Amino acid sequence: MTCATAPAHWAPQARLPHPVMRFLRVRLERALEEPAARLHLVWPMVLGSPRLREVHPEGMPLEILLREGGRTLAALGCHDPERAWREALDAFPDTADRAPGGWLPHRLWEPLAEPVSLRCGVMLLALTGQPLDDRYRLAASATLFNTALFHEAHDALEPLWNEAAGETRDGLQGLILMTAGFFHQQVANGPGMLALWPEAQELLEPLEGILKTPWGRIGFEGALQAMNQRLAWLRDQEPGADQAPLWTLPRPEWEWLP
Repeated sequence: MTCATAPAHWAPQARLPHPVMRFLRVRLERALEEPAARLHLVWPMVLGSPRLREVHPEGMPLEILLREGGRTLAALGCHDPERAWREALDAFPDTADRAPGGWLPHRLWEPLAEPVSLRCGVMLLALTGQPLDDRYRLAASATLFNTALFHEAHDALEPLWNEAAGETRDGLQGLILMTAGFFHQQVANGPGMLALWPEAQELLEPLEGILKTPWGRIGFEGALQAMNQRLAWLRDQEPGADQAPLWTLPRPEWEWLP
C-alpha cells in the first residue's frame, strides 16, 4: 500500500496515558481476533468526533449516534446499529457515559476524545478490506504500519511471532523491532531507536526485502532503507540532538504480498 499523502499519524506524537492505550489496545485485539468485532471501533470514532461534539456538547442523542454510526457499520455488513450499540456497551462499558443530552465519551477517555476518535477511525480503515481468512492479521499489520500506527502494528504481529519458527520467526522479530523503533521516532526517543534497530537490521538484511510466512508475504525493502538511513544519522549525533531531521527522510512503508 502506498499513500499519496502522509498519514495523519506520521508526525511527532504525544504519549497517550496507559489507561487510554489499554482502551484502544483491547478493542484492536478483539477486532484482530474476530473481524466482526471491528464494530466496537465505530462508537469511539463517532462519540469523539470534534464536529459532532461541537454540535452536541451536552451529549449525543441516541438517534443521531445510531444514524452516524450506522453509516460505517453498514460498510462492515452490520445493518442493526441499535443492537451493535447495546453489544458495545455490554462488551466495553467504558465506551460512553450518559449525559443530559444523550451520550458522551466515557470519562476515561473524554479528555482525549479527539485523538482517540481519530485513532479508532484510522484503525477501522486499516482493518477494512483485508482478506477475512488466516491472512487477515498479517495484512492488517502492514496497513497499520503504513498508516503510521506503529504501536498497533507491533501488537498485530506479536501473536504471529509466537506461532512462527525458524527464519519466519526471526523475520517477524525484525519487523516488530523495526516497528517499535518507528514508534520511538514518534515520541522522540533516540536511545530507543538506537537500542532496537541494529538487531532489526541483523535479522532483516539476509531476507533480501521480502519476508515469506504461512500467512502471506511482506515486502519491506524500502522500509529497511528508511530505517537504515535514520540509524546512520542517529549514530552521527550527540545525545540529545534535535531529531527534526528524521522527519525529512523517506517515510517507511511495507508492501502486502498475498
